[in-house]
Amino acid sequence: MLKVDDEYYTPKGAWADVSDYIPKNKTIWECFYSPRSKSADYLRELGCTNVISEDCDFYTSNHGDVIVTNPPFHQKEKLMERLKELDKPFILIFPIHSIRIHCVRQNFGGKVQFIIPRRRIHFEKYNDEKHVLERKNQNSFDCLYMCYKLNLNKDIIWL
Repeated sequence: MLKVDDEYYTPKGAWADVSDYIPKNKTIWECFYSPRSKSADYLRELGCTNVISEDCDFYTSNHGDVIVTNPPFHQKEKLMERLKELDKPFILIFPIHSIRIHCVRQNFGGKVQFIIPRRRIHFEKYNDEKHVLERKNQNSFDCLYMCYKLNLNKDIIWL
């Protein structure tokens, strides 16, 4: 069986790039918790005063008003179905090549908006040998921010 390695963490700069679009007056749910991730801390540093990030199952839990997260990319279909069920505003970091897959179209059709970053997001990866987070400058794919129910002023925003 192939081991799926989705333990890549979002650098602060990736959240800083879209900070102006994150509703700071709402409770943010960073729903894919990892004790190694600093994502919730970064969101708080960027002005989100109420951020929930705890060890729970996204597929059976429901917290906050807005979901802001970098989800595991290998569960796209299950993720899209759950997001549709929750029907909450969200900002997801998502591989750009995945926006055309069936589960996105089926669950959200023309209801999503996109924020396109200036540059490729270089995620952080925990190096177990060194016990430190390292920046991965070798990311082989581009990502974007997929947004839902945020009422952005345009359907595609280029940063």
